[in-house]
Amino acid sequence: MPGIIGKKIGMTSLFTPDGKNIPCTLIEAGPCVVTQVKTIETDGYAAIQLGYGEKKAKNTNKPLAGHFAKAGTTPKHKLVEFRTDEVYATGSEINATLFEEGEFVDVVGTSKGKGFQGVVKRYNFAGVGGQTHGQHNRLRHPGSIGACSWPSRVFKGMRMAGRMGGDRVKIQNLKVLRVVADKNLIVVSGSVPGSRNSYVVLEK
Repeated sequence: MPGIIGKKIGMTSLFTPDGKNIPCTLIEAGPCVVTQVKTIETDGYAAIQLGYGEKKAKNTNKPLAGHFAKAGTTPKHKLVEFRTDEVYATGSEINATLFEEGEFVDVVGTSKGKGFQGVVKRYNFAGVGGQTHGQHNRLRHPGSIGACSWPSRVFKGMRMAGRMGGDRVKIQNLKVLRVVADKNLIVVSGSVPGSRNSYVVLEK
């Protein structure tokens, strides 16, 4: 199985036997239900669709309600598809036992949205500088953005102020430090994108 859906619980830290403090993230990995199995014969490629997180039936539209009823499961909040050649039955469950301590995983999440931000916060610009030559209100401004009379335009992709955060982010090679199988919890080293209780995808 190439991956699983989870939820970011929060951050903590663990100590190694030699006394080193490692910042880490606690993730609820599953349990996920196989809601659909795609095959090369019917869909042109092999994959499975996993569902995670309970959802009220009254908040589920009829097409999705029929989809979950066909899979023999309750409505789910999050659906993610994983390419795999392994054979799984619709309605089967996948949980945190998929992972082992010491292996490495990639975690995909949506970063925290920060709204409209300037270039200092968004791109770590230094600002225009000290209050010299009569300036008094431009310390965090971008400064000049163009060249001379040629090319007489601003190039595409110029780093300027704008919406920051809310992007799909993948953090690679996070080590699985601990697996609590009976509670479907895993502890990975380092930070994971997103706020608490946000959905993440763990890829082996």
